[in-house]
Amino acid sequence: MIRTKKTAADGDLTEGVIWKKLLGFFFPILFGMLFQQLYNTADAIIVGQFVGTEALAAVGGSASVIINLVIGFFTGLASGASVIISQCFGARDDKRLSRTAHTIVCFCLVAGAIVSVASCLLTPWALRLVRNPAETMADSILYLRIYFVGMIPLMLFNVGSGILRAVGDSRRPLRFLIACCLSNIALDIVFVVVLRMGVAGVAWATVLAQLLSAVLVMRCLMRAEGPVRISVRELRLDWPALRSTLGIGVSAGIQSAMYSISNIIIQAAVNDLGTTLVAAWTATSKIDGVFWVTSNAFGIAICAFVGQCYGAGKIERMRKSVRVCFLMALGTAAVMSMGLIGFARPLLRLVTADGQVITLAAQIMRFFVPYYAVWIVIEIVSNTLRGVGDAVRPMLIVTVGVCLIRILWIAFVVPLHPGIRTISYSYPVSWSITALALTVYYFRSGRKWRSEA
Repeated sequence: MIRTKKTAADGDLTEGVIWKKLLGFFFPILFGMLFQQLYNTADAIIVGQFVGTEALAAVGGSASVIINLVIGFFTGLASGASVIISQCFGARDDKRLSRTAHTIVCFCLVAGAIVSVASCLLTPWALRLVRNPAETMADSILYLRIYFVGMIPLMLFNVGSGILRAVGDSRRPLRFLIACCLSNIALDIVFVVVLRMGVAGVAWATVLAQLLSAVLVMRCLMRAEGPVRISVRELRLDWPALRSTLGIGVSAGIQSAMYSISNIIIQAAVNDLGTTLVAAWTATSKIDGVFWVTSNAFGIAICAFVGQCYGAGKIERMRKSVRVCFLMALGTAAVMSMGLIGFARPLLRLVTADGQVITLAAQIMRFFVPYYAVWIVIEIVSNTLRGVGDAVRPMLIVTVGVCLIRILWIAFVVPLHPGIRTISYSYPVSWSITALALTVYYFRSGRKWRSEA
């Protein structure tokens, strides 16, 4: 049962011991995202082991970056609804909460269909734009077109999980992700290992697994009690709710899209270095992905925590939760940096058996993994600001600090010192500048919170 009454219930983050509440909310998100990463990594492992290096580059190179661009933008849009819903939950504004939930689900049905068709049509053009290697072009086009067939269920699952997390329920999205992950791995084995469907088999396994997860989360919401209950009859676009959602979500979507655009430009620079380095870059992204899902889980947790406390008017509790979350995330980043550097080769062997690819990927990881702690500042601060509804200015800071600097780095620095080392350093340089700018903005905006406390 989803509770809307303000008590110290599991879903209410406005009461109770902060670190216990935060960890209790964080770990289901983390485990869920790790399972999500696992089924993404399973695609790479199975393709790399049973199809070959070129197929691994086709699935994880340019195709992966394009997928992140499309999905990231619309997931950012949906995050606007999560912020509004968490604030409404904290303020006990059930009517607005229900309108927002129905509006964002309806929006996903419409937008998902449009994105699915448009993405399938534009796939060849997008791959040529990022200079996808010719030897992997056919497989990349096939993989992307099949993948984008599943846009509606993918968006519904992300939005449905966001709704549940916004009201403090991070456990059921975890169960749905586990089911999705296990089914994806099983289908990968059947389609690729048994039926020899190659890249197409990996894509169809992902689509079917996403469909299962969407059915599970929407079934949960349609059976829920309280204002998060989704009724087919009430699905409509409520324009005030949509404007509020898009007011926050568009900024988050643009920020996510700019991340992906800068990564596409970086991927294009990597593509010029040959298929082996593309495969090494792909293997690196699969292994260090465990850090990104962990930091993202901290970001989602603090955004919901801040949203509920801000909606309830508990400003001091909100500020304390930010400090606690930051220390937890910082310690986690330090441990993971040492672990990924120390065990790089054994971990990379899970993705590929190619010794040259493993050697190159291990070298790449040493160029930016030690700087994970800097990224934590960006993750926590930007999600804190989003939780209180301040999204536009942080988006501009991140867009300039992370995305524009990366683009300028690739355009002007890499040609002077070509190579994978220079490309990799675009990450810590851009992170450092952005973290500094966001920190200054955060403490200045904090004056308003102190006056509201």
